[in-house]
Amino acid sequence: MNWEVQLSKEAEEFIKKHKFQLNDLFELLKKALRYFKGEKININIRKLRGKWQGFFRIRKGKIRIIAEFNFDDKTIFVERIGWRGKVYNK
Repeated sequence: MNWEVQLSKEAEEFIKKHKFQLNDLFELLKKALRYFKGEKININIRKLRGKWQGFFRIRKGKIRIIAEFNFDDKTIFVERIGWRGKVYNK
């Protein structure tokens, strides 16, 4: 079961600027997929509402990852990665 991960330009810039490890991002996304399968897994994930409807927030310390999971195409689109509070703005 191979999933394609796509990053927005903003997410790529955050990764480069703050030296966020891609391996950490991929591990969190794998955990999220296991969570969606119904496994009991330790991940802080929440479905977003309002202007972010259809996206999920994954929390890792002070960093937030906003991603959209498309189960039909098996793609994950990471819209934003950022610090808490600031990631939802713009």
